[in-house]
Amino acid sequence: MKVFLTDLMCIGETSSNLKIPDWRCTGPGYSYLPLSTNPRSSLVNGTQGPDAITFFIIEGLVGLGKEKLLLFVILLLGYMIILGGNSMIIFVALTDSKLNSPMYFFLYNLSFVDIIYTSTTIPNMLSGLLVGMNTISVQGCFLQMHVFIQLAVTGRAILTVMAYDRYVAICNPLRYACIMTKPARVLLVAGAWSFGALCTLPATSVAFQQFYCGPNVVKHGWCDPSSVRRLVCGDVTVDNIVALSCAIVALLITGVFILTSYILIAVSILRMGVVQRLKAFGTCAAHLTVVSISYSSASCVYISYRVGNFPPEVRIIVSVLYAALTPFLNPMIYSLKNKELRESIWRTLMRFRSAAVLPTKDVNTVTTLS
Repeated sequence: MKVFLTDLMCIGETSSNLKIPDWRCTGPGYSYLPLSTNPRSSLVNGTQGPDAITFFIIEGLVGLGKEKLLLFVILLLGYMIILGGNSMIIFVALTDSKLNSPMYFFLYNLSFVDIIYTSTTIPNMLSGLLVGMNTISVQGCFLQMHVFIQLAVTGRAILTVMAYDRYVAICNPLRYACIMTKPARVLLVAGAWSFGALCTLPATSVAFQQFYCGPNVVKHGWCDPSSVRRLVCGDVTVDNIVALSCAIVALLITGVFILTSYILIAVSILRMGVVQRLKAFGTCAAHLTVVSISYSSASCVYISYRVGNFPPEVRIIVSVLYAALTPFLNPMIYSLKNKELRESIWRTLMRFRSAAVLPTKDVNTVTTLS
Protein backbone atom coordinates (compact mmCIF):
# COMPACT_ATOMS: atom_id res chain seq x y z
CA MET A 1 0.00 0.00 0.00
CA LYS A 2 1.24 3.45 -0.82
CA VAL A 3 1.92 6.21 1.66
CA PHE A 4 -0.61 9.02 1.87
CA LEU A 5 0.18 12.11 3.92
CA THR A 6 -2.39 14.72 4.82
CA ASP A 7 -0.44 17.97 5.24
CA LEU A 8 2.69 19.26 6.97
CA MET A 9 0.94 19.33 10.34
CA CYS A 10 0.26 15.58 10.13
CA ILE A 11 3.71 14.43 8.92
CA GLY A 12 4.96 14.06 12.48
CA GLU A 13 1.93 11.95 13.41
CA THR A 14 2.31 9.52 10.52
CA SER A 15 3.28 6.04 11.62
CA SER A 16 7.01 5.39 11.74
CA ASN A 17 7.16 2.73 9.04
CA LEU A 18 5.47 5.17 6.60
CA LYS A 19 3.06 2.54 5.34
CA ILE A 20 -0.20 3.44 7.02
CA PRO A 21 -1.62 6.95 7.39
CA ASP A 22 -2.74 8.20 10.77
CA TRP A 23 -6.54 8.31 10.40
CA ARG A 24 -6.77 11.00 13.04
CA CYS A 25 -5.38 13.41 10.47
CA THR A 26 -8.51 13.41 8.35
CA GLY A 27 -10.85 16.18 7.42
CA PRO A 28 -12.44 17.97 4.53
CA GLY A 29 -9.32 19.96 3.76
CA TYR A 30 -6.80 17.13 3.65
CA SER A 31 -5.57 15.41 0.50
CA TYR A 32 -3.91 12.04 0.20
CA LEU A 33 -0.88 11.93 -2.07
CA PRO A 34 1.76 9.30 -2.75
CA LEU A 35 4.95 10.15 -0.85
CA SER A 36 7.36 9.32 -3.64
CA THR A 37 5.38 10.16 -6.75
CA ASN A 38 4.11 13.25 -8.49
CA PRO A 39 0.47 12.26 -9.03
CA ARG A 40 0.22 14.10 -12.33
CA SER A 41 3.53 13.13 -13.92
CA SER A 42 3.15 9.40 -14.65
CA LEU A 43 2.62 8.35 -18.24
CA VAL A 44 1.36 4.87 -17.40
CA ASN A 45 -2.03 4.10 -18.97
CA GLY A 46 -4.78 2.07 -17.32
CA THR A 47 -6.09 1.89 -13.78
CA GLN A 48 -3.45 -0.61 -12.65
CA GLY A 49 0.10 0.66 -13.02
CA PRO A 50 3.28 0.89 -10.96
CA ASP A 51 2.14 4.19 -9.43
CA ALA A 52 -1.59 3.56 -9.37
CA ILE A 53 -3.58 3.89 -6.17
CA THR A 54 -5.21 0.75 -4.81
CA PHE A 55 -8.17 2.26 -2.99
CA PHE A 56 -10.33 5.36 -2.77
CA ILE A 57 -11.38 7.26 0.32
CA ILE A 58 -15.05 8.28 0.30
CA GLU A 59 -15.01 11.64 2.04
CA GLY A 60 -18.77 11.95 2.56
CA LEU A 61 -20.09 14.67 4.81
CA VAL A 62 -17.03 15.09 7.03
CA GLY A 63 -17.64 18.84 7.21
CA LEU A 64 -20.87 18.46 9.15
CA GLY A 65 -20.84 18.63 12.94
CA LYS A 66 -23.76 17.73 15.16
CA GLU A 67 -26.02 17.68 12.13
CA LYS A 68 -24.53 14.33 11.11
CA LEU A 69 -26.48 12.47 13.80
CA LEU A 70 -29.75 14.06 12.73
CA LEU A 71 -29.03 13.30 9.07
CA PHE A 72 -28.14 9.71 10.00
CA VAL A 73 -31.48 9.19 11.77
CA ILE A 74 -33.45 10.73 8.89
CA LEU A 75 -31.58 8.72 6.27
CA LEU A 76 -31.93 5.48 8.26
CA LEU A 77 -35.68 5.95 8.70
CA GLY A 78 -36.05 6.78 5.02
CA TYR A 79 -34.09 3.68 4.02
CA MET A 80 -36.21 1.48 6.27
CA ILE A 81 -39.37 2.90 4.70
CA ILE A 82 -37.94 2.26 1.22
CA LEU A 83 -37.16 -1.36 2.06
CA GLY A 84 -40.46 -1.95 3.84
CA GLY A 85 -42.73 -0.25 1.30
CA ASN A 86 -41.17 -1.73 -1.81
CA SER A 87 -40.87 -5.17 -0.23
CA MET A 88 -44.58 -5.05 0.60
CA ILE A 89 -45.44 -4.22 -3.02
CA ILE A 90 -43.32 -7.13 -4.25
CA PHE A 91 -44.90 -9.49 -1.72
CA VAL A 92 -48.54 -8.60 -2.43
CA ALA A 93 -48.00 -8.56 -6.21
CA LEU A 94 -46.54 -12.07 -6.08
CA THR A 95 -48.98 -13.60 -3.58
CA ASP A 96 -52.33 -11.91 -4.26
CA SER A 97 -54.13 -13.57 -7.17
CA LYS A 98 -56.21 -10.44 -7.73
CA LEU A 99 -53.10 -8.48 -8.71
CA ASN A 100 -52.36 -10.47 -11.84
CA SER A 101 -52.51 -7.69 -14.43
CA PRO A 102 -49.35 -6.64 -16.33
CA MET A 103 -49.30 -3.31 -14.50
CA TYR A 104 -48.50 -5.02 -11.18
CA PHE A 105 -45.90 -7.23 -12.84
CA PHE A 106 -44.04 -4.10 -13.98
CA LEU A 107 -44.65 -2.41 -10.63
CA TYR A 108 -42.99 -5.09 -8.54
CA ASN A 109 -40.06 -5.17 -10.96
CA LEU A 110 -39.70 -1.43 -10.45
CA SER A 111 -39.83 -1.93 -6.67
CA PHE A 112 -37.10 -4.57 -6.93
CA VAL A 113 -34.89 -2.14 -8.88
CA ASP A 114 -35.56 0.60 -6.32
CA ILE A 115 -34.47 -1.64 -3.43
CA ILE A 116 -31.16 -2.59 -5.05
CA TYR A 117 -30.61 0.94 -6.36
CA THR A 118 -30.82 2.53 -2.93
CA SER A 119 -28.89 -0.33 -1.30
CA THR A 120 -25.82 0.44 -3.43
CA THR A 121 -25.44 3.91 -1.91
CA ILE A 122 -27.45 4.60 1.25
CA PRO A 123 -25.72 1.99 3.49
CA ASN A 124 -22.37 3.56 2.52
CA MET A 125 -23.71 6.97 3.42
CA LEU A 126 -24.97 5.70 6.78
CA SER A 127 -21.60 4.12 7.51
CA GLY A 128 -19.80 7.31 6.53
CA LEU A 129 -21.97 9.40 8.84
CA LEU A 130 -20.94 7.14 11.73
CA VAL A 131 -17.22 6.57 11.10
CA GLY A 132 -16.41 9.78 9.20
CA MET A 133 -14.78 8.27 6.10
CA ASN A 134 -14.98 5.00 4.21
CA THR A 135 -12.41 3.29 2.04
CA ILE A 136 -13.20 1.20 -1.02
CA SER A 137 -10.97 -0.66 -3.46
CA VAL A 138 -10.60 0.67 -6.99
CA GLN A 139 -12.42 -2.34 -8.41
CA GLY A 140 -15.17 -2.05 -5.80
CA CYS A 141 -15.56 1.64 -6.55
CA PHE A 142 -16.14 1.07 -10.26
CA LEU A 143 -18.45 -1.85 -9.55
CA GLN A 144 -20.54 0.38 -7.31
CA MET A 145 -20.50 3.10 -9.96
CA HIS A 146 -21.62 0.71 -12.69
CA VAL A 147 -24.43 -0.84 -10.63
CA PHE A 148 -25.68 2.56 -9.47
CA ILE A 149 -25.86 4.03 -12.98
CA GLN A 150 -27.25 0.87 -14.54
CA LEU A 151 -30.07 0.63 -12.02
CA ALA A 152 -30.89 4.32 -12.48
CA VAL A 153 -31.23 3.78 -16.24
CA THR A 154 -33.06 0.47 -15.77
CA GLY A 155 -35.59 2.17 -13.48
CA ARG A 156 -36.35 4.75 -16.14
CA ALA A 157 -36.59 2.03 -18.77
CA ILE A 158 -39.17 0.19 -16.64
CA LEU A 159 -41.10 3.46 -16.24
CA THR A 160 -41.06 3.65 -20.05
CA VAL A 161 -42.42 0.10 -20.30
CA MET A 162 -45.15 1.04 -17.81
CA ALA A 163 -46.05 4.05 -19.95
CA TYR A 164 -46.40 1.75 -22.96
CA ASP A 165 -48.57 -0.57 -20.85
CA ARG A 166 -50.87 2.34 -19.99
CA TYR A 167 -50.99 3.36 -23.66
CA VAL A 168 -52.10 -0.14 -24.75
CA ALA A 169 -54.65 -0.37 -21.92
CA ILE A 170 -56.29 2.96 -22.79
CA CYS A 171 -55.86 3.21 -26.55
CA ASN A 172 -56.26 -0.50 -27.43
CA PRO A 173 -58.32 -1.99 -24.58
CA LEU A 174 -59.78 -4.82 -26.69
CA ARG A 175 -56.33 -6.03 -27.72
CA TYR A 176 -54.68 -5.43 -24.33
CA ALA A 177 -54.79 -9.07 -23.20
CA CYS A 178 -53.44 -10.27 -26.55
CA ILE A 179 -50.57 -7.77 -26.59
CA MET A 180 -49.52 -7.93 -22.94
CA THR A 181 -49.04 -11.67 -22.68
CA LYS A 182 -46.68 -13.13 -20.09
CA PRO A 183 -43.84 -13.70 -22.61
CA ALA A 184 -44.25 -10.12 -23.83
CA ARG A 185 -44.04 -8.79 -20.27
CA VAL A 186 -40.90 -10.78 -19.52
CA LEU A 187 -39.37 -9.62 -22.80
CA LEU A 188 -40.12 -5.96 -22.01
CA VAL A 189 -38.54 -6.19 -18.55
CA ALA A 190 -35.51 -8.03 -19.94
CA GLY A 191 -35.20 -5.31 -22.56
CA ALA A 192 -35.25 -2.66 -19.81
CA TRP A 193 -32.40 -4.39 -17.96
CA SER A 194 -30.42 -4.83 -21.20
CA PHE A 195 -30.94 -1.19 -22.10
CA GLY A 196 -29.59 -0.14 -18.69
CA ALA A 197 -26.51 -2.33 -19.09
CA LEU A 198 -25.75 -1.16 -22.63
CA CYS A 199 -26.10 2.52 -21.73
CA THR A 200 -23.86 2.17 -18.68
CA LEU A 201 -21.07 -0.12 -19.85
CA PRO A 202 -19.25 2.30 -22.23
CA ALA A 203 -18.93 5.09 -19.65
CA THR A 204 -17.77 2.89 -16.78
CA SER A 205 -15.38 0.94 -19.03
CA VAL A 206 -13.68 4.10 -20.25
CA ALA A 207 -13.45 5.45 -16.70
CA PHE A 208 -11.95 2.19 -15.43
CA GLN A 209 -9.21 2.28 -18.09
CA GLN A 210 -7.97 5.66 -16.86
CA PHE A 211 -4.97 6.07 -14.56
CA TYR A 212 -5.51 7.15 -10.96
CA CYS A 213 -2.28 8.02 -9.14
CA GLY A 214 -3.55 10.36 -6.43
CA PRO A 215 -5.11 12.13 -4.67
CA ASN A 216 -7.54 9.34 -3.88
CA VAL A 217 -10.23 11.24 -1.95
CA VAL A 218 -13.67 11.07 -3.59
CA LYS A 219 -15.53 14.18 -2.50
CA HIS A 220 -18.91 12.50 -2.46
CA GLY A 221 -20.97 10.03 -0.46
CA TRP A 222 -20.20 7.16 -2.87
CA CYS A 223 -18.27 6.56 -6.09
CA ASP A 224 -20.06 9.21 -8.06
CA PRO A 225 -18.80 9.28 -11.71
CA SER A 226 -18.15 13.01 -11.90
CA SER A 227 -16.35 13.03 -8.54
CA VAL A 228 -14.13 10.06 -9.47
CA ARG A 229 -13.39 11.61 -12.87
CA ARG A 230 -11.72 14.56 -11.14
CA LEU A 231 -9.09 12.19 -9.76
CA VAL A 232 -7.86 11.01 -13.18
CA CYS A 233 -4.19 11.69 -13.84
CA GLY A 234 -4.56 12.67 -17.46
CA ASP A 235 -6.97 13.96 -20.07
CA VAL A 236 -10.64 13.25 -19.38
CA THR A 237 -12.08 14.63 -22.61
CA VAL A 238 -13.02 11.19 -23.89
CA ASP A 239 -14.55 10.29 -20.52
CA ASN A 240 -16.70 13.41 -20.56
CA ILE A 241 -17.88 12.83 -24.12
CA VAL A 242 -18.72 9.16 -23.54
CA ALA A 243 -20.46 9.81 -20.21
CA LEU A 244 -22.48 12.71 -21.63
CA SER A 245 -23.42 10.71 -24.73
CA CYS A 246 -24.61 7.75 -22.66
CA ALA A 247 -26.64 10.02 -20.38
CA ILE A 248 -28.26 11.80 -23.33
CA VAL A 249 -29.13 8.51 -25.02
CA ALA A 250 -30.62 7.07 -21.83
CA LEU A 251 -32.65 10.15 -20.95
CA LEU A 252 -33.77 11.01 -24.47
CA ILE A 253 -34.89 7.53 -25.48
CA THR A 254 -36.85 6.91 -22.30
CA GLY A 255 -38.17 10.47 -22.13
CA VAL A 256 -39.31 10.53 -25.76
CA PHE A 257 -41.09 7.18 -25.46
CA ILE A 258 -42.85 8.23 -22.25
CA LEU A 259 -43.85 11.59 -23.72
CA THR A 260 -45.10 9.97 -26.93
CA SER A 261 -47.15 7.45 -24.96
CA TYR A 262 -48.85 10.15 -22.94
CA ILE A 263 -49.52 12.34 -25.97
CA LEU A 264 -51.31 9.42 -27.62
CA ILE A 265 -53.12 8.69 -24.34
CA ALA A 266 -54.24 12.34 -24.10
CA VAL A 267 -55.54 12.28 -27.67
CA SER A 268 -57.48 9.11 -26.91
CA ILE A 269 -58.88 10.49 -23.63
CA LEU A 270 -60.19 13.61 -25.38
CA ARG A 271 -62.44 11.40 -27.48
CA MET A 272 -64.00 9.73 -24.43
CA GLY A 273 -66.93 10.68 -22.27
CA VAL A 274 -66.53 12.31 -18.87
CA VAL A 275 -66.80 9.09 -16.87
CA GLN A 276 -64.36 7.26 -19.12
CA ARG A 277 -61.95 10.19 -18.94
CA LEU A 278 -61.88 10.12 -15.17
CA LYS A 279 -61.35 6.36 -15.14
CA ALA A 280 -58.55 6.54 -17.74
CA PHE A 281 -56.85 9.39 -15.92
CA GLY A 282 -57.06 7.45 -12.66
CA THR A 283 -55.11 4.55 -14.18
CA CYS A 284 -52.33 6.91 -15.29
CA ALA A 285 -52.18 9.29 -12.33
CA ALA A 286 -49.76 7.29 -10.17
CA HIS A 287 -47.33 6.54 -13.00
CA LEU A 288 -47.43 10.11 -14.30
CA THR A 289 -46.69 11.43 -10.79
CA VAL A 290 -43.70 9.10 -10.38
CA VAL A 291 -42.32 10.04 -13.81
CA SER A 292 -42.66 13.76 -13.06
CA ILE A 293 -40.85 13.41 -9.72
CA SER A 294 -38.09 11.25 -11.24
CA TYR A 295 -37.24 13.57 -14.10
CA SER A 296 -37.62 16.81 -12.13
CA SER A 297 -35.29 15.51 -9.38
CA ALA A 298 -32.77 14.44 -12.04
CA SER A 299 -32.87 17.99 -13.44
CA CYS A 300 -32.18 19.43 -9.98
CA VAL A 301 -29.13 17.18 -9.57
CA TYR A 302 -27.83 18.18 -13.01
CA ILE A 303 -28.19 21.87 -12.16
CA SER A 304 -26.45 21.42 -8.80
CA TYR A 305 -23.45 19.85 -10.56
CA ARG A 306 -23.23 22.58 -13.17
CA VAL A 307 -23.64 25.55 -10.82
CA GLY A 308 -20.38 26.27 -9.01
CA ASN A 309 -21.92 28.15 -6.06
CA PHE A 310 -23.13 25.03 -4.26
CA PRO A 311 -20.75 23.65 -1.58
CA PRO A 312 -19.84 19.94 -1.78
CA GLU A 313 -22.03 19.06 1.21
CA VAL A 314 -25.11 20.50 -0.52
CA ARG A 315 -24.38 18.56 -3.69
CA ILE A 316 -24.03 15.32 -1.74
CA ILE A 317 -27.31 15.89 0.09
CA VAL A 318 -29.07 16.73 -3.19
CA SER A 319 -27.67 13.53 -4.74
CA VAL A 320 -28.87 11.47 -1.77
CA LEU A 321 -32.33 12.98 -2.02
CA TYR A 322 -32.37 12.25 -5.74
CA ALA A 323 -31.33 8.64 -5.18
CA ALA A 324 -33.85 8.07 -2.39
CA LEU A 325 -36.81 10.28 -3.34
CA THR A 326 -38.46 8.19 -6.06
CA PRO A 327 -37.97 4.80 -4.32
CA PHE A 328 -39.28 6.42 -1.12
CA LEU A 329 -42.41 7.85 -2.74
CA ASN A 330 -43.23 5.02 -5.16
CA PRO A 331 -45.02 2.76 -2.63
CA MET A 332 -46.96 5.70 -1.18
CA ILE A 333 -48.02 7.09 -4.54
CA TYR A 334 -49.16 3.75 -5.97
CA SER A 335 -50.91 2.79 -2.73
CA LEU A 336 -52.80 6.07 -2.53
CA LYS A 337 -53.73 6.20 -6.22
CA ASN A 338 -54.52 2.52 -6.72
CA LYS A 339 -57.51 1.08 -4.86
CA GLU A 340 -56.73 -2.55 -5.74
CA LEU A 341 -53.19 -2.30 -4.42
CA ARG A 342 -54.33 -0.51 -1.27
CA GLU A 343 -56.94 -3.18 -0.54
CA SER A 344 -54.43 -5.95 -1.22
CA ILE A 345 -51.93 -4.45 1.21
CA TRP A 346 -54.68 -4.15 3.82
CA ARG A 347 -55.70 -7.79 3.36
CA THR A 348 -52.07 -8.87 3.69
CA LEU A 349 -51.63 -6.89 6.91
CA MET A 350 -54.81 -8.43 8.30
CA ARG A 351 -53.49 -11.92 7.49
CA PHE A 352 -50.25 -11.13 9.30
CA ARG A 353 -52.22 -9.83 12.26
CA SER A 354 -54.41 -12.94 12.38
CA ALA A 355 -51.37 -15.19 12.16
CA ALA A 356 -49.81 -13.33 15.09
CA VAL A 357 -52.99 -13.46 17.22
CA LEU A 358 -53.82 -17.15 16.74
CA PRO A 359 -50.69 -18.56 18.46
CA THR A 360 -51.40 -16.29 21.44
CA LYS A 361 -54.95 -17.65 21.73
CA ASP A 362 -53.67 -21.23 21.58
CA VAL A 363 -51.22 -20.56 24.41
CA ASN A 364 -53.96 -19.02 26.56
CA THR A 365 -56.24 -22.00 25.89
CA VAL A 366 -53.59 -24.49 26.91
CA THR A 367 -52.85 -22.50 30.07
CA THR A 368 -56.56 -22.44 31.02
CA LEU A 369 -57.01 -26.19 30.48
CA SER A 370 -53.99 -27.04 32.56
